[in-house]
Order: sequence, then structure tokens, then C-alpha cells
Amino acid sequence: QLSNKMEADSGTVNLVSKEGDSFSVDIEVARMSELVKGMIDDDCDDDDVAEIPLPNVKAAVLKKVIEFCKHYRTEPMTEIEKPLKSGVMAEVVQKWYADFVNVEQVLLFELILAANYMDIKPLLDLTCATVASMIKGKTPEEIRKTFNIANDFSPEEEAQVREENKWCEEP
Repeated sequence: QLSNKMEADSGTVNLVSKEGDSFSVDIEVARMSELVKGMIDDDCDDDDVAEIPLPNVKAAVLKKVIEFCKHYRTEPMTEIEKPLKSGVMAEVVQKWYADFVNVEQVLLFELILAANYMDIKPLLDLTCATVASMIKGKTPEEIRKTFNIANDFSPEEEAQVREENKWCEEP
């Protein structure tokens, strides 16, 4: 049984994106995803290279996820303190990770969805902390502008909500 376990950690696995693109990845890197790890463990009797379909993950996003996992194996990310100590990601995590999430909002949200679906906690923590840093210290109006959210409150409704939540406003 031990030799099976060791074999399960060496070699490669093919991760297949939504579009059908296949990415050959070292098993030890792929196992950072709890979803993939479970599929590899269930499939470890086969001698062939496992093919793991990830129908919820686009190829461009999967490429970034793999890049993250490979880097994480060589330089694990610093634990992200909660609440965030800074709105600047480079002050929260190492430079490589701060640069990694310095991407278009659409890609950032797709990375959050992929990290959640594939169950990769460090990537989910990093991407969610990045969104939190984009919100930190901003007014509701600034947050709406950042994320392109329409204000669907009438001025009266907004005034009422502000009044009801006055207690949570910072001085």
C-alpha cells in the first residue's frame, strides 16, 4: 500500500479545462487542489496518466491556478492576517503573490471561483483578501465605483439604511 501512495505522489496528471485544453501537471502540484487530490486518490489503481476534467474552469484561469500552485510549492505564501493589516497586498503577502493577483477584476473573480471549486485554500485566501483590500477604507460610493455596482436605493432608502447602521460607522 505504501508503494502505491508513493507512486500516487510522483508522475503527472492531465488537468482538462472547460474548453478541453489539457495541462500536464506534476501530481504533487495538482494535489494542492482538494478536488483533484480526491480524484487522484480514487483513481490511483490505474497506471495510466490520470485525466481530470475541470468543466467549471476556463483554460486561461486554469493556467493561472497551475502557476500559483507551482510557485506555492517552492515558496509558500505568508499566512494572511485577518482583519487585513493593510489595503496594499504587497504589505500582506510576498511580492510574487501581490503581483500574481494584480490582474483585471474579471480574472480575479474567475480565480476566486476556480479556487473555491477546486478547493485550493491558499489561493482562495489570497484572492478574497485581494477583494477585501479593494474595499478596505472605502465609502459605499467608492466601493460601487470600484466594482461597477449600480445604487438601487432611493435617496430616502439610503438615508434610512445609513441611520439604522450609524453604530457601525468608524469615527
